[in-house]
Amino acid sequence: MWNAERRFQGQSDIPLDETGQAQAVRAAGLLAALRPDMIVSSDLSRAAATAAPLARLTGLEVILDKDLRERQGGVWEGLNDAEIRARFPAAHTTWDPPDGELSGAVADRVAAALRRIAVAVAEQVSSPDGLAVVVSHGAAIRLGMSRVLGLPDELYGVLGPLSNCSWSVLGTRYGDWRVLEHNAGTLPEPVLSDDR
Repeated sequence: MWNAERRFQGQSDIPLDETGQAQAVRAAGLLAALRPDMIVSSDLSRAAATAAPLARLTGLEVILDKDLRERQGGVWEGLNDAEIRARFPAAHTTWDPPDGELSGAVADRVAAALRRIAVAVAEQVSSPDGLAVVVSHGAAIRLGMSRVLGLPDELYGVLGPLSNCSWSVLGTRYGDWRVLEHNAGTLPEPVLSDDR
């Protein structure tokens, strides 16, 4: 709902609207074909509701992980980009909410979760080839991915924003993380999220 209004959601627990529910069902059908071994989701209701259709199709339990939450946006939560730009011009240039969670802290938190999930799925299936579907939020997942890929903070924007119910595929080779796909499952449409 706030995505469509281009409002910064952050950790405000905004539910999925009908469009978001339909996008989740569509994505679940595509992701189920990959035969995931594990589903891990942010504990915010919009992420858990996005993971639910995939859980129904696969029979897997959704594991909730608070470390996959979107960045805490402080006073920015509920504001649109024009309002943030007008009220907080200096912070807007760095996209770090003045009383919220800084990009580096979000990157560290989500990267730690991604690494933990990778280990857990490998242990669960006794193979490094296990597949975990991680349901998170645009800015959080992009920052976390940038961190596990070893990108310096000033280059986290190299990975473009994710569209709603789109995904990236990460893997490892010789112990190093790499991007196999980014922003998959989308049709050309504007990105509507807390990420820019």
